[in-house]
Amino acid sequence: MSGVVTLSPKQAKSIAEATARINIWSGAVRSGKTIASLLRWLMYVATAPRGGSLVVVGKTNDTIARNVFEPLMDPALTGPVSRRIFYNRGAPTANVLGRRIEIISANDIRAESRLRGMTCAGAYVDEATLIPETFWDQLLARCSVTGSMIFCTTNPDAPNHWLRKRFILRQGELDLQFWHFVLDDNPSLDPAYVANLKAEYSGLWYRRYVLGEWCMAEGAVYDMFDPDRDIVDTLPLMERWIGVGVDYGTVNPFNALLVGVSVPDEHGQRRIYLASELRYDSKKERRQLTDAEYSKRLQHWLENIPASHGPGTYGVRPDWLVVDPSAASFITQLYHDGFAPIAGDNSVLDGIRTVSNLIAAGNLKVHRSCEGWLSEIGSYSWDDKKAAAGDDVPIKLDDHALDAGRYILHTAQAAWLPLLEPVPAY
Repeated sequence: MSGVVTLSPKQAKSIAEATARINIWSGAVRSGKTIASLLRWLMYVATAPRGGSLVVVGKTNDTIARNVFEPLMDPALTGPVSRRIFYNRGAPTANVLGRRIEIISANDIRAESRLRGMTCAGAYVDEATLIPETFWDQLLARCSVTGSMIFCTTNPDAPNHWLRKRFILRQGELDLQFWHFVLDDNPSLDPAYVANLKAEYSGLWYRRYVLGEWCMAEGAVYDMFDPDRDIVDTLPLMERWIGVGVDYGTVNPFNALLVGVSVPDEHGQRRIYLASELRYDSKKERRQLTDAEYSKRLQHWLENIPASHGPGTYGVRPDWLVVDPSAASFITQLYHDGFAPIAGDNSVLDGIRTVSNLIAAGNLKVHRSCEGWLSEIGSYSWDDKKAAAGDDVPIKLDDHALDAGRYILHTAQAAWLPLLEPVPAY
């Protein structure tokens, strides 16, 4: 079935050995674990016992479409079999090799109810560490048809995560097979891409997403930040003002950060700059501002930032205005005042990883005037108590400017990421 692609020895071995009730592929990003698991899932669907439902599970419908069905329906992976896989993004069911497949998103503990009353003959679980533990337990109970099997992938998480403690570490006790992949296990990757990926990750993210280790988040969140390297006193010419990130606060500080992408340097490389900061601390000022007052200050700030059109010119018009998603009333006020704000993506870990990768690769520079952001980054740390319980959570203290930066950098990633590709020399 996999004749279109060339499998690595580890991929082939995992497919051949995935005969347990629970089969888990874990490891680095782009290490080949997902391809191996999907091919094994297809083989299972072709021969799965009747008398029960087949299920595909993921955190959201979007991740299921992207991580599961886009590869399955790609002829480069599954060849002629791709023509026997039918799925529309967001649909509650799919058809794979003539079998009906139930699609279930499991984004929170309420998802468990979607399994109630179901009898399953097998399941594929994408990003298993993101699935609620109660849902996983219910899925195991529902896979009651004789010969039913579960296949799942995951990136490494905290060492005390329930999936590792209750299942992976008990491989010898349970009917379970487990495979650990590292980035170098995928020989089909371009060596330049592998080298870049290794350079872009550091610390916690390097250990998890390159080495595939289950390691604890501890110490400083942005331990890769180097003030001598990453703080600048002078801004270069900007090619594009990507946007502004806003962390809204009334009692807590209000923060806005302007992000720009520079013109290519002598090596053809653009970089992202935190160029300017608007900060208002009501405790220090002894006065809280209204939404309308914050909106007016934001407008005045943008109008008086030196532009990139030459000396003596002022005013920038960023492409994006990304706001703290919990600040509904402020977003409404901004619309009223002629802005076009959007609610930021508040996926904390994903956002932290985006910022971390930029810093580690040397692609994020911070102007010295961004005093709030610079004052917060050194003390921004992981919560040791929650890490010990298996949860990656930063301590929620003095992080307002950092949140503003995370909102704009993570939410607008599609806008700036292509610009960081080096400009070819002719």
